[in-house]
Amino acid sequence: LEEGVRGEIIFGQLETHAAPRPRHVASASRLGARLGRAFDEGDGGPGGWWILDEPQVRRGGHALIPDLAGWRVERMPELPTEAYFSLAPDWVCELSSPSTAKRDRGVKMDAYAAIGVACLWLIEVDERLLEAFRCDDGRWLRLGAHVDDACARVPPFDELELGALWRPPARRGG
Repeated sequence: LEEGVRGEIIFGQLETHAAPRPRHVASASRLGARLGRAFDEGDGGPGGWWILDEPQVRRGGHALIPDLAGWRVERMPELPTEAYFSLAPDWVCELSSPSTAKRDRGVKMDAYAAIGVACLWLIEVDERLLEAFRCDDGRWLRLGAHVDDACARVPPFDELELGALWRPPARRGG
């Protein structure tokens, strides 16, 4: 693929899209840092998870790269030695943009259900919206939508302050 283009194999088809915009990358980084501290490192939270940015997941003929993914340590006690994961994540998060929204809500959601992902978050950065889903027998059940600066309990994780995902970095005084 040419520079600035990313690709995934979903249901046997090569799906390409442009690299994410800076605002998208910033929100993904902030979310990964917040969840990583509490659920991966156990700093102010329960730990017990691997929270990773853009891991390659190869399973069921798919080669998927979620923006963020998490595995419970009880299911994956150690990271694989390969450059990809063959075990489906327990949770994935896609930060959709206008160029990826149709795929994220269509074939990619279907692929995540097919490989056994239990929880899915779709975040629309421009809309300041997080939708949460749980997979039940291969079908996605929408658990709810959370907007703007809400503090929300979003399975599989505890309380999350959404405003931190969209606001600019804090500036040093003086």
